[in-house]
Amino acid sequence: MPRSYYIFSNGRIRRKENTVFFEGSDKRVPIPVENIDQLFIFGEIDFNTKFIDLCSKYGIVLHFFNYYGFYNGSYYPREKLISGDLIVRQVEYFFDSEKRIFIAKKIIEGAIHNLRRNLEKRALNEYIERIKNYERNIDGVNSISELMSIEAHVRKEYYKAFEEITGWELGQREIRPPSNPLNALISFGNSLVYTTVLREIYMTPLNPAISYLHQPSERRYSLSLDISEIFKPVLSDRLVMNLINNGVIKMEHFERALNFSYLNSEGRKIFVKKFDERLESTVLHRRLRRKVKYRTLIRLELYKLIKHLYGEKNYSPLKVWW
Repeated sequence: MPRSYYIFSNGRIRRKENTVFFEGSDKRVPIPVENIDQLFIFGEIDFNTKFIDLCSKYGIVLHFFNYYGFYNGSYYPREKLISGDLIVRQVEYFFDSEKRIFIAKKIIEGAIHNLRRNLEKRALNEYIERIKNYERNIDGVNSISELMSIEAHVRKEYYKAFEEITGWELGQREIRPPSNPLNALISFGNSLVYTTVLREIYMTPLNPAISYLHQPSERRYSLSLDISEIFKPVLSDRLVMNLINNGVIKMEHFERALNFSYLNSEGRKIFVKKFDERLESTVLHRRLRRKVKYRTLIRLELYKLIKHLYGEKNYSPLKVWW
């Protein structure tokens, strides 16, 4: 069963012993806390510390979105898989510029390969060649800023192709607030990838605040941003393209207010349902020679990074072959 649970209505969450209920205006629904990994909350919800205690007990990460569906933040339970040795190694690899740039380059390599693969499936050769020209410069860069500059140029070409694939106008990529439906859809999908990666980090001894491509800072889990770069083309971008091209998400699923656009409640419900289905779908893993869920691919990626930090095997990012 899907490991995520979503609440879209306003209301309150109440705990009675080990049973949790969502009480909305016209319904009282049990929340299967024993069987979920993360809870996505859209709208205004009241809850008490008893509910937080239960989330901590079962290791449930809470993700909060505002009225417009924009990601606000997460509640991250107390870590259970703590490794002081690994945290020391994470910090060591961050402060060693050579070690940091190696990991950052690998992340960018994986991200660019995966988004380029989306274009190769549609034979958009003009954009592919321009992206490859930027891609060839990765080995020669010596700083994170140079690396981020390459990534920015690649994404500019990629989003031009995105418009051609979907037939929807994007213009410049805008994060908050997005001014048009395609920007809104991409941002919403990216926030789901970020929060899903965060939950998978929680299931490892990695510290989510110590990163290599993105600069660690206050009030964000920057390692989740790093790993999300690899998975956004696979989990979010492909889904956005498919939902638009198959007519599942339409203009009627968006609202406009104060010069910005956002998915309405029905649109969000459609998107998260399809997103969960994608996480639970499987692909035949080349090395493991068995089918694994997309969600499991994220966990495997994190353990590859752990092995690299321990010096067991150099980190190699996921590069999709399907």
